[in-house]
Amino acid sequence: MDGPKKIILKPGKEVSLKRRHPWIFSGAVARIPTSIHEGDIVEVYDSQGEFLATGHYQIGSIAVRVLSFEKEPVDQDFWIRRISKAYALRRLIGLTEDPSTNVFRLVHGEGDNLPGLIVDYYNGIAVVQFHSIGMYLARAFVVVALREILKEELTTIYSKSSQTLPFKGPVTPCDELLWGKEVSSTEVREYGNTFMVDWTIGQKTGFFIDQRENRRLVQQYSGGRKVLNMFGYTGGFSVYALRGQASVVHTVDISEQATGLAVKNVKINFGENVPHEAFVADAFEYLKNPPLQYDMIILDPPAFAKHTGALSNALQAYKRLNHKAIVQLAPGGILFTFSCSQVVSKEDFRKAVFAAAASSKRKVAILHQLTQPADHPVSLFHPEGEYLKGLVLLVE
Repeated sequence: MDGPKKIILKPGKEVSLKRRHPWIFSGAVARIPTSIHEGDIVEVYDSQGEFLATGHYQIGSIAVRVLSFEKEPVDQDFWIRRISKAYALRRLIGLTEDPSTNVFRLVHGEGDNLPGLIVDYYNGIAVVQFHSIGMYLARAFVVVALREILKEELTTIYSKSSQTLPFKGPVTPCDELLWGKEVSSTEVREYGNTFMVDWTIGQKTGFFIDQRENRRLVQQYSGGRKVLNMFGYTGGFSVYALRGQASVVHTVDISEQATGLAVKNVKINFGENVPHEAFVADAFEYLKNPPLQYDMIILDPPAFAKHTGALSNALQAYKRLNHKAIVQLAPGGILFTFSCSQVVSKEDFRKAVFAAAASSKRKVAILHQLTQPADHPVSLFHPEGEYLKGLVLLVE
């Protein structure tokens, strides 16, 4: 059987690889085999013939996503070793045996040296997203590795990849059961709070696991406050605000389906008689004339910029949104504000929020600077992986 196909780089283009960055851009490539197909395993060499890395070939600006900087076979043992390391990290940080939490990210792409692969664990269910053709073609290896590592802790493996695979790729992306029981939702626990997660209809893999620690911080600040959870989705921040003894909590989302699930999640945790109400509304319109003056506002919008071409418009949107929130907050109010756009840097986001605060003419102080939790690790060699940025502001 033929070995991996070889890709040769242009002179001088090996520098980033020697610094262990996991992406090779198409402009760095000198020669590609004519017989290559998207998703193939390839070996990458510099212009002098020195081996550099092994990875998945893909069509687009990123030509190769690096799987290994060693010359090793990408076989079943490789997948078991890599996902075992990812699981060991989650055990190290206390997520695998905590009775109060049974939801966490098991594999986080480049952060776990598996670019293009996301695996979220929901109380026995592994929801997988493939972000490259190479990873999709390796799905059978991923299934075997997950079953080997999680054993009886695993009942279902589901692929939620219809929206993550390249639309022009040589596959027909779909959401599908890969192994185990046919289920579409489950209850999970996060720091003792209960949430219903439906990965078939929900965004991403069904729940925003990356906000776990930030939700707990919301609980800490919520006591006695009137709280607005904007872009509230299925009510994660709302449940924590109620747990923190907020006097009023409003969940606002443009999706009626999401707000309906938010109401269910509140009921699961607190029953009927709680100071919570959900509204289906556009965020910008809602903040023009809210029904009351809030003491705390949480802004967790979807990614305003998915590529660099949309960056300028995204920063203006962040500025407008945060300005509206700061203006509406009661004196001494708290603003939790986030960006999950990878192309928006921490500096750019902070400047947009600064501009919003300056135009409001109110005194604003930073209490916390937030990011993603430890089960969403960021490779030191791939700073682009730090996608979640957050600020907690005190508005006088």
